[in-house]
Amino acid sequence: MLAAKFAARAAAARRPGARLSSTVAGPSSYRLVVIGGGAAGLAVSSTLSEKLGANEVAVIEPSAVHYQQPLFTFVGGGLKSFADTHRPTADVIAPGAKWIRQAAAAIDPAQNTVTLADGARVSYEYLVVAAGIELDFAGIKGLEAAIGRDGVASNYSPKYVQKTFEFLQNVRSGNALFTMPATPIKCAGAPQKIAYLADELFREKDARHRVNLSYYTALGKIFAIDKYADAMNSVAQSRGIDVNLFHDLVEVDGPAKKATFQILGSGPRAGESVTVPYEFLHVTPPMKPYDFIKRSPIANAAGFVDVNQYTLQHSRFPNVYAIGDCSSLPTSKTAAAAAAQAKVLKHNLLRQIRGSDGPAASYDGYTSCPLVTGKHKLVLAEFSGYTGKPHETFFFNQANEHAFSYWLTADVLPEVYWNSMLKGTWSGPAAIRRVANPASSD
Repeated sequence: MLAAKFAARAAAARRPGARLSSTVAGPSSYRLVVIGGGAAGLAVSSTLSEKLGANEVAVIEPSAVHYQQPLFTFVGGGLKSFADTHRPTADVIAPGAKWIRQAAAAIDPAQNTVTLADGARVSYEYLVVAAGIELDFAGIKGLEAAIGRDGVASNYSPKYVQKTFEFLQNVRSGNALFTMPATPIKCAGAPQKIAYLADELFREKDARHRVNLSYYTALGKIFAIDKYADAMNSVAQSRGIDVNLFHDLVEVDGPAKKATFQILGSGPRAGESVTVPYEFLHVTPPMKPYDFIKRSPIANAAGFVDVNQYTLQHSRFPNVYAIGDCSSLPTSKTAAAAAAQAKVLKHNLLRQIRGSDGPAASYDGYTSCPLVTGKHKLVLAEFSGYTGKPHETFFFNQANEHAFSYWLTADVLPEVYWNSMLKGTWSGPAAIRRVANPASSD
C-alpha cells in the first residue's frame, strides 16, 4: 500500500543525518506530487512541503531555469534586462521538496501514477497539476520558420523576447503589427501592451509618423471586461493604433514580410483572408493544453484539467487538483490568478489530507492583468473572471493610466514574486484591499 510506503519514508527522513534538499532523484512514491515548477506549482509545493514534511512532496519539472514571465513585456519594450527574468530552478524549489527533473508524459489517475519522459513511474497519494499551457508556434503556417528573424518576434518565449526590442529599434517606417489569437492564452493583456510600448519607442525616435501600428485580435473586444475595454480603446485611439477585431493570424511569410489573417465572427466578411505587409510583427502564438493532459482521463473536452471552479478539486478524481493555466477554471490565466487559487487549493487539499470537517475554501475567479501603456504608465485591471466585474485593490479608478500602478507592477511585484509567491506566502492583495479600498473588499 502507498500509505505504508509514505509512513516508512517519513520515518527514515526523521533519522539522524536525514536532509531536506532539492534533488533530481528520489523515491518513486510520494504523499503529494506536483506537476510543474512554474509560479503556480511552486506556490503550492513550497507550503505543502513544509506542512507535510521531508520526502513527502515531489515537483516534476524538466526546466533548469525558472522564468518570471510577467517581466517579458518589459524586456520586449526595452525597460528591463532579460537577466532580471530568471533564476535557476534549483534555487526556487523549496528545500523540503524533491525535484524530479523530467517532463511528465502520462497521468493514470486510476493507478495514482505519473509516467515520466524516460518511462519511469512516480506514485502519489495526492496530485496537483500545475503544468501551465503550451505555446503552439506550429499552429500558424510559416511562423516557426520566421520567428526570431525577418522582423518577427514574440514576448511569450524566452527564446525570442529579446528579439522584440532589437527588431523594434530597427524599424524606421512601414507597418508594425501586433496579434492576439483565438485560443485561450496566458496573460491576455500582453499582446496589446507591447503595441503601446512600441508606439512610445517610435515617438522617441521621431519615427512614429512613418510607422503604422495595428493591433489584430481574433476576439470581438480589445479586452474581456467592459470597464477596461473602454479604457484600452481610448488609449489605442489616442495613440493612433488601428484596432482590428475578429482577425486571426493564420500565416506568416517571413521572406516576403507578409502576414495573413482570417476574418472570424458572423459579419459579411467572415471567412475572408486579408494579407498585410509588415516591417515588424509581434506574434502571440496560439496556446494549447499539453498532450499528456489532453490524453489523460483528467482532461475535459477542451483538454484542460477538469476541476470544480470554486474548490479546484477534480470533478471525478477527488485526490487530484489543478491550478493555473492548465486548469479548466473560466478566468484569465495570470500569475495573479494563480496566487489567489493557491491559497484555496492548499486549504482544501490540507483539509482533505487531515480529514478536517471545516468548511472548504472557495475561489471567486479573481485575477489581475496590469496593462502597461508606456514608461511609467499602466492600467491596473483587476476583476473576477466569473462575474466580469472589476475587483480593484486601490481607492482610485484603476482603469486610468497611473504612474503608481506602473511602479507597483514593474518594481514591487517582481520582488513579491521571488520572495513571497514562490515561497507560498503571497495569496493576492485581499488584505491590502480591505484597507485601501474597503468598498471593493471581499
